[in-house]
Amino acid sequence: MGRVQDLLGCSHSIFGFGFGSSIDVAIAVSRSGGVGIWGCTRQTPDEIEAGVSRMKAELGDLPWGVDLVIPAGMPERDDRSAIESTLPPEHVEFVSSMRQRYGVPDDGLPGMRSRFVRSEETARDQLAVAMDHRIPVLALGVGSPTWAVEQAHDQGSLIVSLVGRPAHAETAIRAGADILVAQGTDSGGHTGPIGTFTLVPLVVEAAGGRPVLAAGGVATGRHIAAAMALGADGVWVGTAFLASVEAAPSPVLLEKLLAADATDTVVSRSVSGKTLRMLRSAWSDEWSAAGAPEPLKMPHQDILIGDLLGQVMRHDVAPLVHEGAGQGVVHLAGQQTVAEIMDGLVSEVEGVLADLDVDGSRAGRT
Repeated sequence: MGRVQDLLGCSHSIFGFGFGSSIDVAIAVSRSGGVGIWGCTRQTPDEIEAGVSRMKAELGDLPWGVDLVIPAGMPERDDRSAIESTLPPEHVEFVSSMRQRYGVPDDGLPGMRSRFVRSEETARDQLAVAMDHRIPVLALGVGSPTWAVEQAHDQGSLIVSLVGRPAHAETAIRAGADILVAQGTDSGGHTGPIGTFTLVPLVVEAAGGRPVLAAGGVATGRHIAAAMALGADGVWVGTAFLASVEAAPSPVLLEKLLAADATDTVVSRSVSGKTLRMLRSAWSDEWSAAGAPEPLKMPHQDILIGDLLGQVMRHDVAPLVHEGAGQGVVHLAGQQTVAEIMDGLVSEVEGVLADLDVDGSRAGRT
């Protein structure tokens, strides 16, 4: 895993990248020897400006980055009214009936998914802010458009592309990706159908010598050791930090995270319109029930459910509360700081490698 360390200067050559939608998680990962990636795709340009400025000020020369989602086929403009005018009445009624059945308060405020429309306009505005700061790493969670990659490279950023199929890896490589994340179906968030153990070697083969990170179910040191055996240069970890002190989940969500079994996540299109692995809840159950409408495509599903979902989370409507989470959620045993989680992962993988009589400094491909 030395190549990632050489590229970015992280102190843990056997760890890698830590993702968090909480900026505090990302900052703590970088401070603890990894590469903290802030998932800011649901933030406004002004919020990204403030967050990136904070990361630069607090992290200095430590490696860090941001993650944006730039899917193909989005509308050109950030025009909520245009999307709302096309929402099918039966879908609107279904969402309204959920509000009534679960007693979700209507506070009149939008949710994270409905504050703006996922659009080409939004993507360009978000990216422009990040590029103004010449960020060290730009991770692209969905889509690797050439215009975004070229703009980032012009500003000196490394491009990390998350891929769920070998074909996605080939597309990302053509666009100019520097590092690939092989995201197995075990992963939380937007995920594909191929398991991590199958996907990682396929992406390594397709990578043309580029570094590859393993993602999906990576929640213990044993998983990191397995990633090394699969040919990965590092790992991408997200779910392991969901219950952390820095993530600051609500009491309702924390209880669900710590109680979850490996079978307590589902892949659903009910949140974003794209496949998303998340904690199973009454939310996912309602959308998968007989007679429920099919979720709409992104960004229409965002606008359809965004206000309601935001109100669910703000008011802790327990049956409907959920979070994007991978199958590794089963390994969450209690609330720790990010530093404690990182130290535990590194200590465990070192122990595993010692038991296997493997020199961790030479185990990764160089």
